[in-house]
Formats: sequence, C-alpha cells, structure tokens
Amino acid sequence: MPEVPILMPQLGESIAEATIIRLNVSVGDQVVADQEVIEVETNKATMDVTTLCGGTVRELLVEEGVSYPVGTVLGLLDVTEEEATRTGVQPGGTEDPVSSGSPAEAEEARAHFATPEGGAHEPRKVEPSIRGLSVPAGMKGAHYLSPRMKARMDELGLRAADISAIVGSGSGGRVTVEDLEQFLEYISTWPHSQASPMRLSVADSMRRSWSRPLASVGRPVALDNLLNYRRSLDPKPPLTIFLLRAFGKALSEEPASAGYLIGEKIVHPRAFDIGVAVQVEDGVLVPVLRQVDTRNVGELMEEYLELVRRARERRVPEENTGGGIATVTNFGTFGLMWGTPIPLPSETLILGIGAGKKKPSWSEEEDKFVPVTEADLVLTFDHRVVDGGGAGMLLNRLNDLLQEPENL
Repeated sequence: MPEVPILMPQLGESIAEATIIRLNVSVGDQVVADQEVIEVETNKATMDVTTLCGGTVRELLVEEGVSYPVGTVLGLLDVTEEEATRTGVQPGGTEDPVSSGSPAEAEEARAHFATPEGGAHEPRKVEPSIRGLSVPAGMKGAHYLSPRMKARMDELGLRAADISAIVGSGSGGRVTVEDLEQFLEYISTWPHSQASPMRLSVADSMRRSWSRPLASVGRPVALDNLLNYRRSLDPKPPLTIFLLRAFGKALSEEPASAGYLIGEKIVHPRAFDIGVAVQVEDGVLVPVLRQVDTRNVGELMEEYLELVRRARERRVPEENTGGGIATVTNFGTFGLMWGTPIPLPSETLILGIGAGKKKPSWSEEEDKFVPVTEADLVLTFDHRVVDGGGAGMLLNRLNDLLQEPENL
C-alpha cells in the first residue's frame, strides 16, 4: 500500500523548527485529508500539522516535548491509490531523496541532504503537487546548484536569477543541467532581442541592490505652498530641485539615516551628495549633485538642468558620476501616483514623488472642505540601517521643509 509522510511544514519565513506539544492520533487511527493530527509550538505561536490526504496512521516518528526541524518526517500514512489520486498527492514510497538526476550529481547532493544531528528521521522525497507541499528545509532544493550546474551556467553567462522560471526535476525541486538545456531549447524559437549595455548595467545594479532587505514607506505631502512660491520665481525651478534640497537638508540633520552597514559598523556620509534619476533610452542614469545640504534652490538649479540635459545625451561629467549617498526620483512625471523605487547598491535610501492631484481637505478655519494639491512621497530604505519609524520621521521632516519652500 502506498505511504505518504506527515511532514513538519514551513510554519513561517524565519522559523526553522518546532516543538511537538501533542500527538492527536495514534498508530492505526483512520484520518481524513486536512485533519489536525499533531500540535506544535514555535517561538511565535502554537499551530497544527495537518494530513495531506486520508489514510491509516502507520507510524509516528516523533515524541512530545522534542523539537524537530522543518521538513522532518513526523509520521507515515498508509493510503489507497484512489485517495492519493483524489487529493493530488504523489506517494513518497521508499525512494532515495537524492537518487533522481544524473549519477554524477547524486553523490555531490547527498552531502547536502544529510540526516540532522540527534537522529531525526531523514526527509523523504515528496513530489510537489497541486496541494503545494513544502520542500523540506533540510534540503537545498531549488537553491542548491551542483558544481556541474554552476560550470554550465558560467559557460552561458547566466546567474541564479536567470533560471528562476525553471521548474526543477531534481531532488527537492533543484534545477539540473538537463532542466536548463531543455528550458533553453524551449525558448530558442521565441522572439528576442539583445539587451543593451545600459539595460545589462541596470539589471546588474538592481540584482545587487535586491540582495539587501529593502522596505518602503510613504505619506502624502501638500504642494500648494510650494507651487504658489514657485510661480513667483523667474525662471521657475523644477519641482525635483526643491525635493533634492529638502532631502539634503533633512539628511544633514540625521546623517545616520544615510549610513551604510559594513560588517558591524555603520559608515556615515562625509558629504551630502544626492543623485537624481533621469530616464534615458533603455535605462536610467543618475548624475550626482554635490553638497546639496549647503546650496539653496537657486544655486542648484543651473547645475541640475545642465546635468539632466547631459544625462539624456549620455554624457554625464565624470565629477558628477557616482559617490552619492541617496537618490531622488520623480516618477510623477509619468503620471504615476505611487511606486517603490529601489536604491542603488552603494546607497541606503531613495526618495520618490508621485504626480500631484487635487483632493478635498477639511479646513478648520473655513469650516468646510477646500481643494488641496497633494502628492505621495515614497522612501525606500535598507532595513538593516533604518527602521520604519526612522524612515517615517525622515518623511515627516521632508514634509515640514516643503511647506516652507522659501527657506530652501
């Protein structure tokens, strides 16, 4: 009779193990699909382990009061072929967890699938099904790339992110060389174009940026004071200059917010140089304005306009390339209300602003709703350096500064 394991599921993104609190069934009991059979406790909550399908409890392999890692086989069910088919579960049988794939890769993989210390039952191979079985955490699964696979990817100039669309047929869902070759053959007849050097540069930068824990917060900002003040100026500075100036001033008051984590140290900025994102053909360039905290809007405007023009020609001066501590992006120019920009790998922060829109706002003085022009400010930050509260306070300070544009 086919057997199906009862696995310790992935109970949370950061949870690696759970303690058995209570066994709700005994050997020989009949169970149905999704029945709560074992109660477990993590460092965050008490939860229940359920069955994947109906059957008879053949064996319970754990003890109450003992902790087991995610992916451990907690017990075994005897199931009928009909029940397995009905619930979409592929019986595990007694297959070696690392026996699939080529013989050359099998031996390399076994070291990564070793039985945990303490004699815990070795995770059995369970094929993913429509019920979404978890891949045992003790197995590298799709994250494990064999030396042979890495060598082939190097030959093709591929990175791990490039093969994320491939469904692996190896143990625990890992992608094999055969899977890769089959995928490349499958897409070989699709329409394609060569990525430009600019596109490849942006892709590499974003890949490195995304290796950090990034988060975004946002808040609305009233623009009426700023827009009225801007109308009184000749020439009229672009809105982005006011944002640059306010950002530089706010960061100079709280420089740790723009720090960079290196090991166990936060390196603080020595100058408040801020870049501005400029959309160009097939990419984005970020010319940097130096010492934004010490120069007012009028002093920044001429250089800003020149750098934007040079960026669109792809001729940014060397002295304005790199070295920024943060970036400003005005995605509102594309009619977008909200976005989650990603900071450059060398920066902790990026500030974005959406398109302005008239909204009704209650006026206590006039005792009625009045039209107010608002836009959303969005700050994306490296959560290792800045917390949500700190990011929120930085946005609030930016809002205050923008309400007094004449002081910028």
